[in-house]
Amino acid sequence: MGETRFIVAGRLIDGSGADVRRNVFLAVQGGVITAIGPAADLSDRGEAAVDDFSHCTILPPLVDCSLSLVQSPSVDSSVRLSSEEAGSTEKRVMLERHLQDCHAHGVLGVADGNDWTGLVKQYQQEAGQEGRVEIRTSGKLSRNANNETGNPAGGDFLKIWYSSDIEAEDGPDPRLTHEELCRIVQHWSEKKVVVVANGPRQVEEAIAAGCDAIEQGYDMGADNLRQMAKKNVLWIPSVLRARNALDGAGSGGEVCCRFSLRYVAPGKPIPGAEAYWKKMLIRQLSQLRLARKLGVRTAVGTGAGSVGILHGESMAEEMKLFIKAGYLVEEAIHCGSEAGARFFGMKKLGSLAVGRPATFLMTRGTVKQLPRKLAYLENIFIDGRPSTEYRRNTVRAA
Repeated sequence: MGETRFIVAGRLIDGSGADVRRNVFLAVQGGVITAIGPAADLSDRGEAAVDDFSHCTILPPLVDCSLSLVQSPSVDSSVRLSSEEAGSTEKRVMLERHLQDCHAHGVLGVADGNDWTGLVKQYQQEAGQEGRVEIRTSGKLSRNANNETGNPAGGDFLKIWYSSDIEAEDGPDPRLTHEELCRIVQHWSEKKVVVVANGPRQVEEAIAAGCDAIEQGYDMGADNLRQMAKKNVLWIPSVLRARNALDGAGSGGEVCCRFSLRYVAPGKPIPGAEAYWKKMLIRQLSQLRLARKLGVRTAVGTGAGSVGILHGESMAEEMKLFIKAGYLVEEAIHCGSEAGARFFGMKKLGSLAVGRPATFLMTRGTVKQLPRKLAYLENIFIDGRPSTEYRRNTVRAA
């Protein structure tokens, strides 16, 4: 199995939601964590190999539960239209670039709910174990002549739009009835079913249909949150969609897609938009605060690929909103790692514990500097060794 290496860290957030542990070591053998303990216990290890990262924080790899890899987040409508009309070769290049962006920010697992052509699934199968990011996909539901639903892309999970995206003006077309939703969920019972639903009635119907997760859930109300806690339904709140829409409300919805250099692009303000999105953001944060109190399982899904929401970088922004809603840093990290990894069956990702793969992120600085420090990782370890794909200075590496 090879020699045992010891990795010392100033702080460890294991992804379980437990409190941060300070001055610890991880023993790694054969790519697996074999022990975790106080760093002081290593004084009698003799000549054993020790990697000293006492100035760093170790945390689990991140999982984005909602994005589109073949959709451009550009605020330029012509760029978005061009990407939509691009051929498979151009879309594959964009897909690979977005996966690189995810990896650079420690997002090693993603769930793509918009793989309607099957391109992402094909890429996933071709990359296999060599892929830098673990991918789960959902194909598009379709109706045949007999009005029966099918999932031709053969995705890993099923994502159903029972409501439109919260930013969209129009609803899903055609709109599913509650009876159709129930039939689909029962038919695909062997797969996890994620339902995009907003408003009290539609969320209530999605929960009653037996879905495994609710995505967005804006204005769904306390009663639905209680039902989700009771039935162990996962919630992917996608708060960043509202925050991003609020940022662009003064320019007709167009906002720069660099969070660190946010600016308002040219465009006419939409009357009432700023007040509307401010209200939606406050309500969603309030619901998230109540979800924590009720014990609702929550996970981070950014909606990356939507206008102004970047792949990879947006994970830290969504977790900041979880913290704003009252989650502790350790809890937000759990929602951004273990919760998504377990839901989507990503066995190599998730919390850090004895017997688990030694795949983790490393950041400089203190816990209080998280999740901001995720924008510039010290390193990424895969199976106990530094990632050959990760470069701290991507511009210089290029």
